Amino acid sequence: MRKTKFVIVFIAIVMLATLVQISVRKSEVEDLNIKGFSSPQEFRDYVIGNYPEVTISERVQTLLSSNLPEQFSSPKLEIGGGSEIEKFSTTNVQVPGVDEPDIVKTDGEKLYISRKAYPIAKILPPLHFKTIVLKIFPPNEIEKLAEINVSGDLLLYSDVLILLTSDHLKGFDTKSFGEIYSIELNGSLVTARMYKGKIYVITSQYFETCPIIPLKVDGKDFVVECGRIYHPIKPIPVETIYTVAKINAKTGEVEKIISFVGNHNSVVYMSENAVYVTYYSRMPYSEVFIKFVAENGDLFPSWFVERLNKIATYDISEQAKHIEIWDSIRKLMLTMKPEERVVFENELYNRLNNFMEKKAREIERTKIWKISSEMEIVANGEIPGRLLNQFSMDEYKDFLRITVSVGNSNDLYILDSNLKTVGSLKGFGEMERIFGVRFIGERGYVVTFRQIDPFFIIDLSDPKKPEIVGELKIPGYSSYLHPIGEKLVLGIGMENSSVKISLFDVSNPKKPEELSKFVLKEHWSEVINNHRAFLIDEKHKVFFLPASRGYVFSYEPELKLIKATETGFRAIFINDYLYIIGKKLVVFDENTWEKVAEVDISLL
Repeated sequence: MRKTKFVIVFIAIVMLATLVQISVRKSEVEDLNIKGFSSPQEFRDYVIGNYPEVTISERVQTLLSSNLPEQFSSPKLEIGGGSEIEKFSTTNVQVPGVDEPDIVKTDGEKLYISRKAYPIAKILPPLHFKTIVLKIFPPNEIEKLAEINVSGDLLLYSDVLILLTSDHLKGFDTKSFGEIYSIELNGSLVTARMYKGKIYVITSQYFETCPIIPLKVDGKDFVVECGRIYHPIKPIPVETIYTVAKINAKTGEVEKIISFVGNHNSVVYMSENAVYVTYYSRMPYSEVFIKFVAENGDLFPSWFVERLNKIATYDISEQAKHIEIWDSIRKLMLTMKPEERVVFENELYNRLNNFMEKKAREIERTKIWKISSEMEIVANGEIPGRLLNQFSMDEYKDFLRITVSVGNSNDLYILDSNLKTVGSLKGFGEMERIFGVRFIGERGYVVTFRQIDPFFIIDLSDPKKPEIVGELKIPGYSSYLHPIGEKLVLGIGMENSSVKISLFDVSNPKKPEELSKFVLKEHWSEVINNHRAFLIDEKHKVFFLPASRGYVFSYEPELKLIKATETGFRAIFINDYLYIIGKKLVVFDENTWEKVAEVDISLL
């Protein structure tokens, strides 16, 4: 029991070690407190010397396996409406005009479907997935045009289909379906965006030296020199190198590239003006515990406090400081009688909880890199807390709005173009965490959750003084929020282990209402984690929601299920026809909701 209690105490020291200071940033690279590496040796010294401390599970495993005292363990129809294409859907994205990769794309005439693999077990020989191309308009003339022997996420620009896999980016001609270019990614693909014919690819990889080779273009190495790999002058924990490459979607030419240090848990957001790459990091364990001891000296003997103060001055790595602190704790525990240890452990545990909550914003950090469309770092900074996803960020009139969960509450920060905080809203949704966010103009919609779903409306008209103006508490939560005009917001989430759809009236921000709710007998929908799976047709006032089946709902005057197909993971529309894509391609006339075509894709 004592072993377990001490393990819990030790884990608390690490897990609760959370959150952040704001550093000064300026718009010019030389004034950003960052610089490029001057040599391979400087690169190695920085990366190796600042590698993050081991994970909690590794610490506990070491603790339990070490030789310590007991207390330390622990059917084909007539088609009407003509054959001219008047409108067709595009991928549901966060920022209009900034395209995002997905497994389905259309140009209004052709449909591109990538049969992407989601491996859950190692299969030998490995399954091979492909991308198929269908002619789909008019819907009574559906036919297979081609099959591309590659699968992945898709982007479509003019007459080029771009395929992104875990290790390649390839361009294909949409007329001949031949390969135009191939770029090998020597790291992990984080994400990509496309804006005005340029693809912005973000990758991450651990390198031991520089220059680095993040890409190979048509078999040739694309080198990033040491001086184009940036790092903060003040050392930070580093476990990966991020690379942002600007690529011509038409030709595959890598126009510009830049790299910078960071660690995992990245969130990427792109506006029309810049790419924002963030990553989460904690104040080093040694620094957290030393600060705790300094404020709680009465709990420790003087020799222990002096010992930790001395360790704080050592010019050694974080790992080495961790070992020194651990050894000091071990010696302290050996001086105590069993009864004293019980009292000490309980007091330590409770004080640590209070300390971590009090200091949350000083311990847990999200670091932000802002990269211009010309692939230059124009700002970098920090805010407290952890971002949920890309919707946690939004650029509006040169301001960046960000929501974070921090400690046992949540914050909103507004940063200027240099990523300097100009306004904030702290401590809302106490004892809850953020589940959904959407910024729309001068409003922010935030959903927090623990047992109920507080739906907050935040007035952002004054960047210096954001304020909550409306709140609605309802069961369950909404993870994806989608605006419908200026008066409605649609929420997709969960309630009692079932998919819940909510329609909110936000015409009066001070008194938001849930106009309609529909609980679907489904345990999950991809839309909850992936907004690209969602489709809305505002002309016909319907939306598509994938789950184990494909569902079509109308939302006016209330939520109503109007169609369901046997399967369905994506949907598109062309003119007044809704195409639901699953094992079969099913087409409905949106004026009558009659089925006008059905094709088994697997037989094509």
